[in-house]
Amino acid sequence: MKVAIYVRVSTTKQELDNQLLQLRDYCKKSEWVIYEEYKDIISGKEDKRPRYDDMFNDAHKKLFDVVLFWALDRFSRSGTLFTLQKLKELDNLGIKWHSYQESYFSSIGEFKDVVISIMATLAKIERQKISERTKAGLQRAQAEGKHIGRNAIANEIVQQVIDYLKEGKLTYKQISERVTYKTKYGKVHNISPAQITQIKKKII
Repeated sequence: MKVAIYVRVSTTKQELDNQLLQLRDYCKKSEWVIYEEYKDIISGKEDKRPRYDDMFNDAHKKLFDVVLFWALDRFSRSGTLFTLQKLKELDNLGIKWHSYQESYFSSIGEFKDVVISIMATLAKIERQKISERTKAGLQRAQAEGKHIGRNAIANEIVQQVIDYLKEGKLTYKQISERVTYKTKYGKVHNISPAQITQIKKKII
């Protein structure tokens, strides 16, 4: 099988190299051929992970058969819901996935269905909590007469942005391209990444 290795570290290249050595050795023992190594040296708090996006672009081209990552928190730190969506995306593409540190997090072994079931339950709970927080935050903002961004943005536009953020599938740039609003002077604008950030901070 052709394998894509994904590694993300937030500190030094040395840590990345240490992980790669063990992942390469695992591939060798499993008789997997390494298609490419996708490496991000970036904080887990950052929204953008260029090589992570590259890997999924290549996954849609069916360039490899399995994704191997060091641990689940290295693969994704965006919550259970987002993680489950990305793993399901790989499943839908016919691509398997495996965590080196957590062998039970794998679509290769016999526990795949159990793992997915547990994660789906956790994702449902997380989704409900996010919905409750966003509704409470929106109501608070409305009660306090707050506006989001440089111009007053209608609540339905704010909610549209929140829905995209909850889905976790689009980048800020992609959300900006999809969401427009009218100013009080009738001009139509795309919501900016900065406004999306403000919505996330003030509402979620």
